[in-house]
Amino acid sequence: MSQSENALTDYRQILGINFFVGNCEKAIELMLKNKGLLVVPSGPGLKDLGTHPKYREALLGADMAITDSALMVMLWNFIQHDKVVRVSGLEYINKFLEQPDIKDSQKVMWIMAGEESSKRNLEWLGLKGISVPEENVYIAPFYGKNVEDEVLLERIRKVMPQHIIVTVGGGTQEPLGYYIRKNLDFKPGIHCIGAAIAFLSGDQVKIPMWADKLYLGWLIRCLSQPSRYVPRYWEAFRLVPLMLKYRAKLPDDVSGK
Repeated sequence: MSQSENALTDYRQILGINFFVGNCEKAIELMLKNKGLLVVPSGPGLKDLGTHPKYREALLGADMAITDSALMVMLWNFIQHDKVVRVSGLEYINKFLEQPDIKDSQKVMWIMAGEESSKRNLEWLGLKGISVPEENVYIAPFYGKNVEDEVLLERIRKVMPQHIIVTVGGGTQEPLGYYIRKNLDFKPGIHCIGAAIAFLSGDQVKIPMWADKLYLGWLIRCLSQPSRYVPRYWEAFRLVPLMLKYRAKLPDDVSGK
């Protein structure tokens, strides 16, 4: 098989999104080389592809999407008789932070979800030998439906990072990452990994890598905060009829916008 044929096997069109289905190390290698926007769509997020225009636009415009959703991967492999391997956001960020370029904290900017979250994440990064300068940390405000932040863009232009790691919630971080990419005149790597670092730092319940490999991260979150996560993951089952109906095709836009 030629190099170009090998490259083609590393992607699958699932719900209209061009997912990278190679291993985690290859995904990191490509992002370090090519940069651009990486998204990590979750099951609860993917169910909204037909009703959330900004999220839909961001996923379609991303340079790489990895297969974080265990539900999506299992459904796809079942209905298509495929063998797609899951690459979670947790696995990605855990291995990404081991890269020499990332340990050079001057090259990386962090967009944190809040002050307390930032404090815990930075303390954990310090224990990993990654000391992040104050100017390389941005506390995200609450974003409404139209995700725009000129203050953030100015900070990025000032710092000129090679990589930007976005840790805000799913559904918001993808449009934010896409907004950043569209409005810069240089091309950093923009990694929308959401809560993944929080599972490592203790900002949210810690998820061991063995549990992540066994597709049990959702269960640990549900057990930690049932009132918050059980409804969220129950809603994610709306992905099942969507996958059965559309498979490789992009779901119809029923948002009315």
